[in-house]
Amino acid sequence: MVDARTNPRGMPVPALKQLTPVLIVEEVEPCIKFWTDRLAFEVTNRVPDPDGKLIFASVQKEGIEIMYQTRASVISEQPGSAHDLTGHSVALFITVADLDSVEKALAGAPVVKPRHDTFYGSTEIYVLEPGGNTVGFAQFS
Repeated sequence: MVDARTNPRGMPVPALKQLTPVLIVEEVEPCIKFWTDRLAFEVTNRVPDPDGKLIFASVQKEGIEIMYQTRASVISEQPGSAHDLTGHSVALFITVADLDSVEKALAGAPVVKPRHDTFYGSTEIYVLEPGGNTVGFAQFS
């Protein structure tokens, strides 16, 4: 029998506590500005290079955390990884209480998929953040 503490093979399942995406981008600053200026996230970490340009930063708000790291810094940490960074894609999906206020805060951001109702009971909008990642915001009725 499988329960919350074992997998189908009867092996113990480790407890998972949090998922925080690390998005690989060309420039960190515009991505952080997107979250702080539009949605009032707070910057929780900043790692600059010797010239003061951010190579890593994270933002957080109400239990949501997003990290950004430059492609160049990932490659410098692991030189053979350049080929591993091509073709990756991610879309963030964030549940919100009030889609109208979020949509106003996103005004001017490139829309990937306009506001629409889904078959699973939410109203959503998807935009592109400055790092090129798609972010969806959904309000469930």
